Amino acid sequence: MTTTSVRRTGRGPIVEVSDIRKAYNGRTVVDGVSFTVEEGEIFGILGLNGAGKTTSVECVGGLRVPDSGRIRVAGLDPVADRAEMTRVLGAQLQESALQAKLTVREALQLYSSFYPRPLEWSLLAERLGLTAKLDTRFGGLSGGQKQRLFIALALIGSPRVVILDELTTGLDPRARRETWSLIEDVRDSGVTVILVTHFMEEAQRLCDRIAVINKGRVGALDTPGGLIGRSSGNTVISFSPSEPINREVLAALPGQSAIEIKDGRITLSGTDETVNAVIPFLARSHIKAHQLRVTEATLDDAFLDLTRT
Repeated sequence: MTTTSVRRTGRGPIVEVSDIRKAYNGRTVVDGVSFTVEEGEIFGILGLNGAGKTTSVECVGGLRVPDSGRIRVAGLDPVADRAEMTRVLGAQLQESALQAKLTVREALQLYSSFYPRPLEWSLLAERLGLTAKLDTRFGGLSGGQKQRLFIALALIGSPRVVILDELTTGLDPRARRETWSLIEDVRDSGVTVILVTHFMEEAQRLCDRIAVINKGRVGALDTPGGLIGRSSGNTVISFSPSEPINREVLAALPGQSAIEIKDGRITLSGTDETVNAVIPFLARSHIKAHQLRVTEATLDDAFLDLTRT
């Protein structure tokens, strides 16, 4: 899977988080987290359950007050400038829910009334594929439809930044991929996105940069490709040769770290150098490789490395 490159707008960071700390009942949850978010990017935050990622973004959104540190969103303090912040930042939180009997139309109209210059809710509903569901009660919506509504409610105030926390949890694969497209559309419309997720595929596809939070601290911050490049994950090439190949010959190939031969199928773990050596070797030996597969290291590999300790 290809990864995105960082979208540089030249406008500098719109979110600045510097050395924030937060403890509950003497237990430190966020322990010196710092990062910046560039305007116009999708910025991912990854971490194990309990790592401090949700608390960190709730501090960014002004829902929690850090014990120490500094946060600015478009130059505003989320706590001291709370009224102005509501016009700059929208959020869909991990435990979002609405009253079951509230219709989609009523929810959009209600949230629209909270803002001095809201987006036209009917156009937003059309953009997010909710027009046919305007008179459907929240309790009657599917998981994907609920998430579309939450995105609409997060955007209705025309924010410059939106926080989306575990947006696709519980969705089936089709609904998840549809939601990914919506998130890309949100970014392309000019809104900066902070995406909290535990789905590695989601982060690898969507995010321009990712902060990995481990035990309350930022363990790494890089592009998806940069994080993957740091990992110990191997490139794996597997194939069924048209004739047997001696293990000693395979062991001589450069970069390989492991060889498995099972039921005639060969699996080599190594580097790109290994892959580049296998193909010419097979051609010189007049051996055909049936069902050839090459699997690269993924963000899963990088995440496991960064959160192992």
